Amino acid sequence: MQISPSEDKTPVVGSPSSPQEAAEGLYFSDGKRKVDYVLVLHQRRNSSIRSHASAAVSHDRLSIVSNGNFPPSAGLDAAGGKIGSESLGEPARAGEVFMELGDAGEKESTEAADHEVRLIRQEFEASLLEAGLELERDKELKTYGPSFTRLHAPWPVLCREAEFLKIKVPTKTSYELKEESGFGSSMSTLWKKMNHPFQPKVPHQDQERTKFLTHCFSRDKLHLYNITSKDTFFDNATRARIVYEILRRTVCVRTCQTIGISTLIAKGVYDDAFPLHDGDYKVIGHLEEKSERQVLHNEWARYSAFYKYQPIDLVRKYFGEKIGLYFAWLGVYTQLLIPASIVGIIVFCYGVATVDSDVPSLEMCDERLNFTMCPLCDGACDFWQLSTACGTAKASHLFDNPATVFFAIFMSLWAVLFLEQWKRRQISLSFSWDLTGIEEDEEHPRPKYETILLQKRQRKQKTKKKKKKKKKNELDQTLSNTNGKAAIEKLTWKDRLPGYFINVSSVLFMFGLTFSAVFGVIIYRITVSALMAMSSDPDTKSNVRVTVTATAVIINLVVILILDEIYGAVALWLTELEIPKTETHFEERLILKAFLLKFMNAYAPIFYVAFFKGRFAGRPGSYVYVFNHYRMEECAPGGCLIELCIQLSIIMLGKQLIQNNIFEIGIPKLKKLVRALKDKGTAEKEIEEERPPKQWNLDYALAPFDGLTPEYMEMIIQFGFVSLFVASFPLAPLFALLNNVIEIRLDAKKFVTELRRPVAVRAKDIGIWYNILSGMGKFSVIINAFVISFTSDFIPRLVYQYMFSQTGTMHGFIDHTLSYFNVSNFKPGTAPHNLEQGTITFCRYKDYREPPWSPDAYTFSKQYWCVLAARLAFVILFQNLVMFLSLIVAWGIPDVPKTIVEQLKREKKLLVDVFLREEKEKFQLIQSLFSKSALHQPGRHEEHPGTGSQLPGRFSTLPPGPEQGLHGDWGGPRARCRAASFSQFSRNVPTSPKNGDENSRHTMV
Repeated sequence: MQISPSEDKTPVVGSPSSPQEAAEGLYFSDGKRKVDYVLVLHQRRNSSIRSHASAAVSHDRLSIVSNGNFPPSAGLDAAGGKIGSESLGEPARAGEVFMELGDAGEKESTEAADHEVRLIRQEFEASLLEAGLELERDKELKTYGPSFTRLHAPWPVLCREAEFLKIKVPTKTSYELKEESGFGSSMSTLWKKMNHPFQPKVPHQDQERTKFLTHCFSRDKLHLYNITSKDTFFDNATRARIVYEILRRTVCVRTCQTIGISTLIAKGVYDDAFPLHDGDYKVIGHLEEKSERQVLHNEWARYSAFYKYQPIDLVRKYFGEKIGLYFAWLGVYTQLLIPASIVGIIVFCYGVATVDSDVPSLEMCDERLNFTMCPLCDGACDFWQLSTACGTAKASHLFDNPATVFFAIFMSLWAVLFLEQWKRRQISLSFSWDLTGIEEDEEHPRPKYETILLQKRQRKQKTKKKKKKKKKNELDQTLSNTNGKAAIEKLTWKDRLPGYFINVSSVLFMFGLTFSAVFGVIIYRITVSALMAMSSDPDTKSNVRVTVTATAVIINLVVILILDEIYGAVALWLTELEIPKTETHFEERLILKAFLLKFMNAYAPIFYVAFFKGRFAGRPGSYVYVFNHYRMEECAPGGCLIELCIQLSIIMLGKQLIQNNIFEIGIPKLKKLVRALKDKGTAEKEIEEERPPKQWNLDYALAPFDGLTPEYMEMIIQFGFVSLFVASFPLAPLFALLNNVIEIRLDAKKFVTELRRPVAVRAKDIGIWYNILSGMGKFSVIINAFVISFTSDFIPRLVYQYMFSQTGTMHGFIDHTLSYFNVSNFKPGTAPHNLEQGTITFCRYKDYREPPWSPDAYTFSKQYWCVLAARLAFVILFQNLVMFLSLIVAWGIPDVPKTIVEQLKREKKLLVDVFLREEKEKFQLIQSLFSKSALHQPGRHEEHPGTGSQLPGRFSTLPPGPEQGLHGDWGGPRARCRAASFSQFSRNVPTSPKNGDENSRHTMV
């Protein structure tokens, strides 16, 4: 393999000592220093080919000491942006790193650009070395393909950054968690025994009753922390996060003061950057010998572990708090779907048990009643008997029965209970994960924001230069340029105005596209229904409604899936146009737009069936037509609720199955296969020439982590299916539960085996997703109220039973809901072709209208207004009742568990005791040190009796003694003692007179 002379060279410490971890690629070549982060550079073929003339040009060199300190002659020229170098003739010293900067005389534009990229890369890596990181590259650089730069953070750097980031670490002090006593203790023990088979086998799980006090890391208090080994005190996720913070804030002068590795990746300086996984996930061995990744794979990321609890603490330790909170939230949501599924099954079973005793269904199926219904279409359709819709009526009763109202109220309260339970769980995790009181990390601007801001500065500078007079000197120009740069610190709303305009217009266009898709399916239903009704085949005529409904829902599902992917890409593009400053702002705006578009896309067909279908169709003799030829469609004889149930179930199940099996499993595997086939030749060559692939090669072949937005979005849309229209489909929680049991293991397998390891990001909560969930929970109350009152027949049945029924029962309800129409009032050309005059005089249709013999024929009857008033009253009553019960549930469940409050108070008290004890020991140590120093001083004044430990003369400014100090009156100089660290006083104290004089001068100040 050739070595490219155009790339800088970093020395590699001798051959590895061949430990297993070094062979796996988790350590530097010395087998001792961990690889905390990897920078990837993808070499292009043409960039590695150089002419002999350019190769002959002398190269500048940079000598950098391997521990990150610059030699005296090395530095950065701020004006020119070049790195200082040592004399070329000076021989290299041991432990130095030589980097070739290449020549500046490239003629071709591509080689000049590559040369500039190399200079930027070398400056950035020099800054990393200056920050204290240690770098290592391969011994041989490839002429093409990926090359890796490994980063290692030594102990001093870890300590410094941990103190800056205020990372909480365990101290030596621990305490036992309080155990319940009496009946509660026995019940807790019984519950643990019952839960034992469902617990994952995670090492050190027995220590969950013991908790170590944690405190923000400080280099002055190392003696307080439980440091058994410097290599393992900070886990791999914390080390990677520390290195990422250094990469994120490192400034590059050559790119106009751009900050961070993200900007360099966006500019093409690096191909990617990521931390490493903890070795391979497939290992045979005992549980104690397995790495965290292997434990996660065996106990979490396998479908056979579906019945076990998630090892959330280990997930958080390996992937960070943000991902840990997602899986914890998903676990709480899935667990609470169990009672909702049980109640939904009971409601469905109630419908099955009472279907044979339901009076309206029996009346519809009774052929003796002989209800002759009006034709379903003009001309081709004939009159039909209501008894032919018997199956639809019975199916509708399965989901439209009195238990449905109870289930709607239950699910509205369930949504509130879920949010309250998650708040409690989130606070408990914040306590156990030491997230209480953390401060949000300062975010740097995004690369796109920096680029737009730089372009704005350049435009303003050019405009000012044109307006300047020629007589101005160079000093005035420099001052004006500096003032121009200082005046523009951020982008204003004027810079974002075009993006906002495109956002609003694009979102409105997407809404129109969604409504157009729904309207297109409506046209399909109308036309296919008319065509099938004209068929001469009796089987085709009898199955018109079932065929049209099923095919239309499938078309809706396909359109939803296609538009879902389109809207995701459009939301990302629109968010980029807004130019958000930070990643947090970018993520929040992306989530809002994507949720708005996908919510409208997923629920628009369902909203149409629930609230609009059949309400604008008109009546016989006065139908509403589309394009002057096609009648608007009507609901089935059993009502629109059964069609809403079919629509909701097919879209929900199809969306989950297709997205899980195709989008989340099939497409990633297909991409991996294409990538493997594309790199097949290179991989085979590497296998022949090199040792087994290192961990960074294996991780680079994995897919990058793109965030949790798609995972959350999928579950939020499912939450809408479960809560919004659950009154029409009580089995929705059951199917959501079955999906989530698979979804948890699918996501776990994806994170452990198919994705690169993400940087551990701290997060106190799930962010904006909680607000979306809360809003959907409140919105579901209104939607379910309208579904029960306007879509189902629950309110008409109550009104009939208590206002119009002669016997107070449901007998006669079907006849009450059907109006009369005189067939002689058909418009010309709309009557059935085979109408036999004299045989049928009146036909029936479902509506509350006056009969044709009434003076106000075909107008809304008194029953219509009574039912409408009852429906509106039910909406108000239902909404207020559920809101009131929700407030009671929220009030009855405290956000912070009582045990957490007690443990917080206990930890605070223990921490105060620890620091008071430390201050007391420190004070006694200071007293003993100064006493020993005073005894060794020649000509020292003897201590007078009765003065205690107070020292006269030059030591009179010290605290008088431990007895007085314990009462808190320690005097002014005590502040200096408190600021001192334990390590400063634990060193050997010199006893020479010279040092004594220095101490004297110091204390006399």
